[in-house]
Amino acid sequence: MNRVLNKVRDLLGTSVTAKAFPGASLVVSSPKLLTLASGKFTYALDAPLVSPDTAFDLASLTKVICTTTMAMLLYERGNFDLDQAVKDVVPEFLAGSKDAGRSLVTYRMLLSHSSGLPAHGRFFEQASDREQLLQLVFTTPLESVPLARACYSDIGFIILGVALERITGETLEAFCRREIFGPLDMTRTLYRPTLESRHSYPPTVNDRIFRKKIIQGEVNDENAWVMGGIAGHAGLFAPATDVAKFAQCILRGGAPILKPKTVRLFTTRQQLPHGSTRTLGWDTPSAPSQSGKYFSPQSFGHLGYTGTSLWIDPQRQISITLLTNRTWPDNNSEAIKKVRPAIHDAIIEAIHSSESAVGQ
Repeated sequence: MNRVLNKVRDLLGTSVTAKAFPGASLVVSSPKLLTLASGKFTYALDAPLVSPDTAFDLASLTKVICTTTMAMLLYERGNFDLDQAVKDVVPEFLAGSKDAGRSLVTYRMLLSHSSGLPAHGRFFEQASDREQLLQLVFTTPLESVPLARACYSDIGFIILGVALERITGETLEAFCRREIFGPLDMTRTLYRPTLESRHSYPPTVNDRIFRKKIIQGEVNDENAWVMGGIAGHAGLFAPATDVAKFAQCILRGGAPILKPKTVRLFTTRQQLPHGSTRTLGWDTPSAPSQSGKYFSPQSFGHLGYTGTSLWIDPQRQISITLLTNRTWPDNNSEAIKKVRPAIHDAIIEAIHSSESAVGQ
């Protein structure tokens, strides 16, 4: 494992120097836990150092750790029908629309990003609170007929989050804290950090346009921010060590919170439409993949806009959590798209080399 540490430490250090991101926290589970951190909260010389326990804005990892897992739990309990129409629980999705396709949209389509909804909307520019923003979300026109194409959609997961809250009668925050984070000992995973604790989170952006301040310990996603920081598509904060606990649960087949058959169902490609790489909530490798060259076809993972990622390979029994704030200070750096697969490849190569040496 020293070989893993050395090469990956060098890669992370080089990436920080090249300003791919100010800091990074990495946890590998294979099955022993390997933790590594590099860089600082910002590029300032006096900025705090990142540690393996530094919590980051997870961005879209919220979709799999919170929203998808909540859907899985409700599915197991018979409270969530994948093929139920969204309009049954969210009638606002249909109200006033002349688009017949909207009545056909199901939760399965939202989870597999095949509903026909667009990817994103700048709703925060028109809405001043959660209710106003949701009205804009609910009435967003479809861009295509349901199941005609796969389009990764924040909008779909915002709607899914609302549906799950209505089914349970409680917020995503309350349900996930009790049913997911608590049982998995994810003690520092949360929505909405307190005002007093915000200094302990790496900032994500110096927002000169919308909020006109440095965003630190507040959700980076503007739509989620207008929603009060709790949303189905973004809003969670956690350290890599907590994310790794979640990944280990999935590698165990879901124990102690989920059943293996549920994990298999939600992490298998849906082929909606044919050729899509999407599962129910997750993505799978397709060359060139951000997971690198070595993750097996049974693998699944997810990325987050702020520079976060989680990839899980049940065949190799490995998970890799990489958290960064690559958006600091201005969202411009795209270098992580090269760094991330390089780190994944270096880890797999080093582990394989170590295993081969032991076998000789």
